Amino acid sequence: MRLKKQIKSNGDWNLLSKSSNYFNVYRISLLAIMTALSAVGRLAFSLPIMPNIQPMTALLLIIALNIGIIDSLIVSLISILLTNLFLGMGPWTVMQILSFAVIILLTGLIKYFYRFGSFTHRIIFSVWAGLTGFIYGFVISYLNFHLYGMNNFLVYYINGLPFDLLHAVGNIGFFFILEPIIVPIIKRKFERILH
Repeated sequence: MRLKKQIKSNGDWNLLSKSSNYFNVYRISLLAIMTALSAVGRLAFSLPIMPNIQPMTALLLIIALNIGIIDSLIVSLISILLTNLFLGMGPWTVMQILSFAVIILLTGLIKYFYRFGSFTHRIIFSVWAGLTGFIYGFVISYLNFHLYGMNNFLVYYINGLPFDLLHAVGNIGFFFILEPIIVPIIKRKFERILH
């Protein structure tokens, strides 16, 4: 009984109730806008001279922290599927979806320490965004290692660390820049669905 009350009181799990109005027009339009931002951001920064420096991870973290975990998972799934239509679809698509799911779920664990408007929290969560670049790299390397049947995980992972570092630096920069721009827009335009 206590667990049911906790699930019902948590905004991320409201869609579990039968009378839920979770996916109303406002939420669907917000998810569509966030998906478009993520997909366009990923495609716009998919340049060979800047590998792994894309705003998608930072946007997904902002969504997870300010809108909800489930919303962020939905945006990540659709964004990856859309962008991989242009960048290339393959078994790595599933690995990308799972890797983003891991960092979104981990962000959900620390979500309640986040406060918008605090410069200190902005710095702390920018560092978290950087760490998620390394977490993403580790998870996707681990999954790829098993998928492709490689012999030495450590060598494979170490070879990918420069790309993880670029991902981390990009996440820090994009989170620090985008968070004060996107969050006020979300809060002002979509306030009715955030409560």
